[in-house]
Amino acid sequence: MKMREAKVFYNMIYAGVLTETDDGEYTFQYNEGYVQKFPEDFITFTMPVSNKVYKDKRLFPFFEGLIPEGWLLNIASKNWKINPNDKMGLLLACCRNCIGAVSVEPKLDTHGE
Repeated sequence: MKMREAKVFYNMIYAGVLTETDDGEYTFQYNEGYVQKFPEDFITFTMPVSNKVYKDKRLFPFFEGLIPEGWLLNIASKNWKINPNDKMGLLLACCRNCIGAVSVEPKLDTHGE
């Protein structure tokens, strides 16, 4: 599996990077500038703003909750030919314009940024 990364935005402000590692684990880290300017604007209660790298063996429940369910999931997985079990793929494909404050975009640049 190839590493995949996503930029996470909170109220249209770049907040951090969500990564699916080569071994299928997940990390989230707030952007350093975001930590300095918006220390109270966390994306979820379980991930307060800090320089800490959050790690989990599965996609963080908050991000999984952004993925469509039911008939909308079926439409999305068929249209983009994404396996319904590929949570990161669905997140990258479906969550650019989420309802609410958080949006997720594929991170195309893997050098810096």
